[in-house]
Amino acid sequence: MRAGTVLVQAAWVILLFVPEALRTPGFILLVIAELLVPVWAEIASPTPWHAQHISERYGLFTILVLGEAILSTSMAIRTTVDENGMTGSVTSIVLGGLLIVYAMWWLYFYQPTHHFMISLRAAFVWAYGHWFIFGATAAVGAGLAVAIDAASHHAEISTEAAGMAVALPTAIYVLCLWILQEHRRANNMIDSLLNPVAAVLILLTPFTGQPVLFTGILLAVLVALRLIRHLE
Repeated sequence: MRAGTVLVQAAWVILLFVPEALRTPGFILLVIAELLVPVWAEIASPTPWHAQHISERYGLFTILVLGEAILSTSMAIRTTVDENGMTGSVTSIVLGGLLIVYAMWWLYFYQPTHHFMISLRAAFVWAYGHWFIFGATAAVGAGLAVAIDAASHHAEISTEAAGMAVALPTAIYVLCLWILQEHRRANNMIDSLLNPVAAVLILLTPFTGQPVLFTGILLAVLVALRLIRHLE
């Protein structure tokens, strides 16, 4: 592990001095190397690990990213409200944004996940799968800020494009939760299809005229259905 880490870090420094044309492919190769070093090291010499501790740490990081999403959205809302007041379009985005963020939190945490990491391979799938969870969560925050800017005419972007900036990362988040968690819990076809169907419907919200609000409503419905299925 140490040798691999040192070599990759040295390669990152060397990348600064290579020709410009080689930097992009070099960057991609080094990212892959960074991801492979832990896998190679653990296969060669496994270290003890605690599934519940790993699950907790990734959950805490998810909360941090959700917090950043809320912060970026709040700043955009404050700027808009200070300039234009609380218009109807901004109000719908605020309501939809709250539903989205709260639903994202609940869908991630409503059941424990440490029991999914039954092997080293499963633990790596869980860990690397969170790249998409974190990226989608951050992108939702950025998308909500874009929707606010579009509603206040601070961004020259269509309503559909602004809505897609929220809908696409939200759909990715829902699908990632399905891959990492929900399909493993599914006991029947309904449980298995809830997240994929929700993701497809979310991708249609940019064409409704109120994409953020309808995305939030769809996520709230998904939360309600998951809660009902969980309590049965």
